Amino acid sequence: MKSKFLLLAALTFSMNVSAQTITSPDKKLEVKLSEKSGNISYSVNYNGKEFIKNSPLGLVTDFGDFSKNLKVENFKTDTVTFDYSSKILKKSHITGKATRGVWSLSHNGQKIFDIVFMVENNDIAFKYQLYRYKVNEKDEYPRYCAVIKDDKTFFNFPNGTTTFLSAQMKGGTGWARTAPSYELPYFTDRPSGDNADGAGFIFPCLFKTPENGWILVSETGVSSAYCGSHLTCEKSSSYKIANPIDSDYNYNGSSASGIPLPGETPWRTITVGENLAPIMETTVAWDFVEPLYEPKKNYTYGAGTWSWIIGFDESVNYECQKEYIDFTAKMGYVSVLVDNWWDTQIGRDSIEILSKYAQSKGVSLFLWYNSNGYWNDAPQTPRNIMNNTINRRKEMAWMQKIGIRGIKVDFFGSDKQQTMQLYEDILTDANDFGLEVIFHGATLPRGWEKMYPNFIGSEAVLASENLHFGDEFCRQESYNATLHPLIRNSVASMDYGGVTLNEYFNTANDTTIWGGHRVTSDIFQLAVSVLFQCPLNHLALYPRVTKENQPWKLDFLKKVPTLWDDIKFIDGYPGKFLIMARKHQNTWYVVAINAEKEPLKRTISLPFINSDLTLYADESKGGEAVKPVKISKDKTYKIAVEKDCAAIFVGKE
Repeated sequence: MKSKFLLLAALTFSMNVSAQTITSPDKKLEVKLSEKSGNISYSVNYNGKEFIKNSPLGLVTDFGDFSKNLKVENFKTDTVTFDYSSKILKKSHITGKATRGVWSLSHNGQKIFDIVFMVENNDIAFKYQLYRYKVNEKDEYPRYCAVIKDDKTFFNFPNGTTTFLSAQMKGGTGWARTAPSYELPYFTDRPSGDNADGAGFIFPCLFKTPENGWILVSETGVSSAYCGSHLTCEKSSSYKIANPIDSDYNYNGSSASGIPLPGETPWRTITVGENLAPIMETTVAWDFVEPLYEPKKNYTYGAGTWSWIIGFDESVNYECQKEYIDFTAKMGYVSVLVDNWWDTQIGRDSIEILSKYAQSKGVSLFLWYNSNGYWNDAPQTPRNIMNNTINRRKEMAWMQKIGIRGIKVDFFGSDKQQTMQLYEDILTDANDFGLEVIFHGATLPRGWEKMYPNFIGSEAVLASENLHFGDEFCRQESYNATLHPLIRNSVASMDYGGVTLNEYFNTANDTTIWGGHRVTSDIFQLAVSVLFQCPLNHLALYPRVTKENQPWKLDFLKKVPTLWDDIKFIDGYPGKFLIMARKHQNTWYVVAINAEKEPLKRTISLPFINSDLTLYADESKGGEAVKPVKISKDKTYKIAVEKDCAAIFVGKE
């Protein structure tokens, strides 16, 4: 991944100002900065409409409250451009321009921090850059480090703003005390004002203003140098950055972050739009972060399979995994994920044999690991390896020796800085041994695809495994699918693990055996492979059931890419329906899904397609069809999609 920033020109410089405005390159987005009686704040307008009302800024450290008694020392702006390429993001080549504003503030006559704003046409990223500070005149030296005890950054939305949020789970709760795992459902169109049982809400957070404006709030650039944050609702439509909960990580580690001085916070990001296109298409999570190390090798990507979603723990045995290897090779996929208990139910010697067999078929293995040392009670093995540097590196050397492709590490349960250090340690060690990494039971990735070159993606969502556990989750599948490309998957790769052709989530495909009953159509399942983005995507296909399906379904799943060059929002509303498109090379995949009772009837515009189309659709009488269709002269096509169903168009640009 290559990236470069170019300073174009200094535009303004002024001293001792109390109010300034930073304007996006297209002049539509404005960030207004204000100081009044020692208190600092910002507001956001887009196209003359208020998106964020005047909102306080500031930090509280172990040696002072720097949210008040502040003085503006200077303000300057310039313009930066960025240009970078990546195989694994939702866009393969990203270029852009931002207005950078640097607001310098002092406290008691000493410079305490700059607040750096990057303002793109629909995006804002900002962070605090702290300086060394003498607490009093008797100090021989200024402080060399700081503890950020509280972040006083607020997001005050217009009254009447509604929310599309997922609650922050309290630490030490949930199954086997594995929470928080970012695996609670999203609630849509709820009035702002509640605080999710006191815990707040996970990033990213989507809001809708009374004037039908959309706002996505998140953060990026979080490494071992800081904790992961979330939002709490303070009152009415006022939300605030919050540190992790004390009970995270079994009460181990601090909820605050420690930084050296000079030092900085992560970027907090705001994306705004008069429709949902800027929300889905944003790249702000990666625009201003940089790789932290060089890749050990040229990491490659593709589709894969895993048995656990259908066969559960019992499927993690030698014969079943061998069957999956054969099936994966037949599909032209690249990997098989061998899930929990492999060390006891298959054994290390047999894993070596399986790995060798897989490589003979052009396939490689991912191995599952429990992150746990002392912070949850999850019994799944292997345990007590990934949490310890010595054990971890010894294990990774063994994996490298036998040709393992990568690891899936599960059950983290914390956003504390101590946990961020563990994520980073696993990633950097894995890179040393040429291993790719997926995280489950984990936090939201915050710019990690660009920061850590061997990072693939994280779960951090109520993912497909929950479909196995009961019909309630199955009935919500289409509802959730209209949300994720606009919220969770908008800011980071999402390892969802979906796409199944089983009617029931069990190996017998039988209603009498425990496992969820799928209510979405097969075409909907094909659409999921386009809806959700992850560069190495393990699909929930079961080899024996796929033999019973029409060849054209398997042909679609053989050809659908996992790497994309572009993305477009076409139409939709979170929780109701979604129409979107992704491009691979010169081919566009357009998908439409419906989560509402009434059929979705739309005339969709496809100006970016210049060929006839292949349509995969659920017919109105319950059948399925794949057929060529001609696009009209005005580049439109009428669709009618029933609840829990989908339509897919494939055409050339």
